[in-house]
Amino acid sequence: QVQLVESGGGLVQAGGSLRVSCVASGRTFSDYGMGWFRQTPGKEREFVAAITWSGGRTNYAESVKGRFTISRDNAKNTVYLQMNSLKPEDTAVYYCASNRKRWAVEASLNVYEYDYWGQGTQVTVSS
Repeated sequence: QVQLVESGGGLVQAGGSLRVSCVASGRTFSDYGMGWFRQTPGKEREFVAAITWSGGRTNYAESVKGRFTISRDNAKNTVYLQMNSLKPEDTAVYYCASNRKRWAVEASLNVYEYDYWGQGTQVTVSS
């Protein structure tokens, strides 16, 4: 059974930084790409960042490019999202997800290409 557990969310002032983490278990972490998505009440879940199984490719939403960095440590079964220069509009529940395809070539931004999801961690940015 695959489990993804996020941590590291919290309250931060605009302009500040936060790092959220996601620990995976239940299948070979290093074989699967990972993604971060976020959601606010009444809106659809939106793509934030993704990384391939090897870490060789990354992909970012335009709204976070240059501010957020996704990375992974396959030895620790963990994917990270470093968030800098945070804005109030970054406030959301952040979810990590595991790609359904083993050794996928692309760092997918498509929510339907992910089959396992964490429970989410709240990030709140105050103005």
